[in-house]
Amino acid sequence: MASTLTDRLSRLVKTMRGQARITESNVQDMLREVRMALLEADVALPVVRDFIARVKDKALGAEVVGSLSPGQALVGIVNRELAATMGEGVSDINLVAQPPAVILMAGLQGAGKTTTTAKLAKHLVDKRKKKVLTVSADVYRPAAIEQLKTVTKQAGAEWFPSHADDKPVAIAAAALDHAKRHYFDVLLVDTAGRLAIDEALMKEIADLHAALKPVETLFVVDAMQGQDAINTAKAFNEALPLTGIVLTKTDGDSRGGAALSVRQITGAPIKFAGISEKIDGLEVFDAERHAGRILGMGDIVALVEEVTKGVDMAAAQKLAEKVKSGNAFDLNDFLSQISQMKKMGGLSGLMDKLPAQMTAKAGAVDVDKAERDVRRMEGIICSMTPLERRKPELIKATRKRRIAAGAGVQVQEVNRLLNQFEQMRDMMKKMKGGGMMKMMKRMGAMKGFPGPR
Repeated sequence: MASTLTDRLSRLVKTMRGQARITESNVQDMLREVRMALLEADVALPVVRDFIARVKDKALGAEVVGSLSPGQALVGIVNRELAATMGEGVSDINLVAQPPAVILMAGLQGAGKTTTTAKLAKHLVDKRKKKVLTVSADVYRPAAIEQLKTVTKQAGAEWFPSHADDKPVAIAAAALDHAKRHYFDVLLVDTAGRLAIDEALMKEIADLHAALKPVETLFVVDAMQGQDAINTAKAFNEALPLTGIVLTKTDGDSRGGAALSVRQITGAPIKFAGISEKIDGLEVFDAERHAGRILGMGDIVALVEEVTKGVDMAAAQKLAEKVKSGNAFDLNDFLSQISQMKKMGGLSGLMDKLPAQMTAKAGAVDVDKAERDVRRMEGIICSMTPLERRKPELIKATRKRRIAAGAGVQVQEVNRLLNQFEQMRDMMKKMKGGGMMKMMKRMGAMKGFPGPR
């Protein structure tokens, strides 16, 4: 949905560039593009109709202010209505209850409930500083209980043992009693799913809800599910009082329709989105930021958060002091910079959060190739001895051949890496002392921008 809607609206803004005001005609043109993009993204037809009607009402009564063109004004209206459809702002988890606060995870098999349970545990431990216990009431799927045990350990939470021959309600009751006696803040209950909705599944999860009285009942839905997400959402919403939605696999090749459809059908807010397979790959869902991403406006806030989270500030400070003191920038430092970028989700992860105009300017860059090159560079440096990394000037022809063989690359690749390293080292030398200001002035002159005075 993101790329399709972005492309269609970008074309529309260009075609409306010469028009002075919003008219019924150009609104109709825009709505046609939006409607097609939403339907292609598997958004449910009733949701599309409602969305289009709201946008039309707002657009026809809108004034074009300041330096905005009609196209830009219309995109702004679509952005606001997208955010409103997905829920206003942020709706975080509710833990206002006598501890332990019970959170029930519901959804079909394959939606990612077990992994999401562990990711949520990680979020609550790290961000909310809570003592968290997890338990699996899934007595049908082989290895479900062991899977939760493994991922809970990775999350830094505690796991309550259960067995496939126990009854789900008995498992949940025992876990709740244990959580109370050991002063846990939160109990996360992972439930069984099926490949399709059935009566037995709905009765079991309704019984669990009645026994546990959870403060949160979260519906976990696969963002790649498409139109079928609506039927699943309706069934779970009728069986349970859902308090929130967790979208999983939003980093996959999904068309994004589930985000709009499920929110509208259930009326429950989207609380979290799974953004990667890593244990910390869960983010609090922000409707306005997500709408900005869909419309190609990027998510600079998320980009800053990603950089802040990924950068080792102590290592960065150490490198700055090393350069300032006159010590040479070596290949160990170069390897450290590569590792920092990988922690931030790599080049594709960073570019995904940039506005469409910026990524369009970088369109000539083959991101996959660039990431392969980065991995190759990492392999080459790792094939060097500690002494060679500290003193790259020692690397002559015979050493280059040995390093190339160790990394499984041609000698030319080793030469290319050493050239890139030399360029970076020269830049670091210029940054020492007042060289940074001179370099900025030179760059300003080259780019046509005034350098610092």
